[in-house]
Amino acid sequence: MIHDQANYEREGENVREPLLSEKGQETVDVREESPLPDDLTREELTLPNPSEPETARHYTRLSQMNWAIDSGPYPLGSCTMKYNPKFTEDVAADTNAAIHPDRSERSAQGNLELQHRLQEVLAEIGGMDAVTLQPPAGAAGELTGILVAKAYHEHHGNDRSEVVIPASAHGTNFATAATAGYDVVELPSGEDGRVDLEALEAAVGDDTAALMLTNPNTVGLFERDITEIADIVHDAGGLLYYDGANLNALLGRGRPGDMGFDVMHYNVHKTFATPHGGGGPGAGPVGVVDELAPFLPTPRVREADEGSGYERFEPDHTIGKVHGFAGNWLVSIKAYAYIARLGDEGLADAAAKAVLNANYLAERIDLDVPFGPFHHEFAATAGDRDAADVAKRMLDFGVHPPTTKWPEMVPEAMLTEPTEIEGQSSLDDLAEAFNLAYADTDEALDAAPNRTAAGRIDQVGAARNPRLSWQALDGE
Repeated sequence: MIHDQANYEREGENVREPLLSEKGQETVDVREESPLPDDLTREELTLPNPSEPETARHYTRLSQMNWAIDSGPYPLGSCTMKYNPKFTEDVAADTNAAIHPDRSERSAQGNLELQHRLQEVLAEIGGMDAVTLQPPAGAAGELTGILVAKAYHEHHGNDRSEVVIPASAHGTNFATAATAGYDVVELPSGEDGRVDLEALEAAVGDDTAALMLTNPNTVGLFERDITEIADIVHDAGGLLYYDGANLNALLGRGRPGDMGFDVMHYNVHKTFATPHGGGGPGAGPVGVVDELAPFLPTPRVREADEGSGYERFEPDHTIGKVHGFAGNWLVSIKAYAYIARLGDEGLADAAAKAVLNANYLAERIDLDVPFGPFHHEFAATAGDRDAADVAKRMLDFGVHPPTTKWPEMVPEAMLTEPTEIEGQSSLDDLAEAFNLAYADTDEALDAAPNRTAAGRIDQVGAARNPRLSWQALDGE
């Protein structure tokens, strides 16, 4: 438990760690002959020269200056990072998994069988009929799903130009629709934080290609009118797209396909505990109903005739490739291992704990929390305080803060998702950090954070004038 602010003073956090080159260098001769032109070669090279203990300590100290899911909770609403069990790393590191993707089908039967199993289990979990593993991330899965929908409409001679998206949707939804060449129609939320059916009926029509929807939505609310929503979209000739970011709240209890969704992507980093962030790699499988299966990327995997193993095949009207081979296959293996380890009961239990943890934390914090009850996440409001300032002050109490300022339907939003992995003591620590930061003085919030390796940064300046190398920073 957090008893007072002094408990989170950690010696050395505000001490800058020098670069290896600043600790000592040596110049070495480059003696080898090179086929490169003279202006691209050098006769000597200056390199850092730390000892092995110095190198180990340097990188250990750097790791201690950063926050990671192995350090503590990462409750970023919507983009949550979930703890990755180490056994999945062992499975993906098996030498029989990391085979060259150009191996012949005959010599890669084990991998093809596992791909087929994962296609089938993801389809079952989502209530879909067919799945591709190719997209390399959730956003790539979104784009793949919408391109499949576009190809479907074009194949049937439907000239559709618009995609309808709720105002609270993830930013990637808007970018995906625009990238696929569609005009975006923004759908306002109702007073209860859910889709306004009258607004939806007014928004869809002959130009509607799809409605992109997350359920539960971005403030953790289940769309209770989902069957009516599906009917409205389908009656207009559109398709219903499921953003899989919040599927972890439904595992074992509800399937998008049963709700009327036609196409979906799976965020395996949140739902099935694969790596997320840091530039990747990721995975974003896409599932579709039967009518859309012929348009999925190529290749997919199926059982060969007469029980002769597994084979790759090209769907009849495929949109082509969205990534190489089977996508980031070793990430997909981790998802399969997680699913296989938990089984049906374990996945359902994970969803139950995600819902329980979100509602427990929402009750423990002193901030106002609109709407509810919630599924996996909630959006508190900082009220007359600046949400970003409260979040920065939370850093001083040894926790990672939630997403701030979004969704805009909640003023000064602090969107929080603890996931199912946190225990009660961890949630209590998070709640106390929320409460201490929220109740602190304006002076403390304005100065925060002051107990971290980096102090308060100019986020706008960093975004508009990035300095992407040490030389650029040092040259001032």
